[in-house]
Amino acid sequence: MTRPDLVRMANQIAANFSHHPDAQAAAEVADHIRMFWPPSMRRELVDSVHGGGFDPLVIAAADLLAEATPA
Repeated sequence: MTRPDLVRMANQIAANFSHHPDAQAAAEVADHIRMFWPPSMRRELVDSVHGGGFDPLVIAAADLLAEATPA
């Protein structure tokens, strides 16, 4: 998957939950990604999320995903 596609898809998910309070929305984005994205895409997101272009909710969700994933 290309980085622009990853950014676009993740930001679309965030837009769907953006009407909720930030902490709740970030948790919902993380849950959605956990349920519907394969592990390889989740890893790619966590590894690249701080490189720019991502919605702040995606960044918060990726941080939640990273915390829940053993190193």
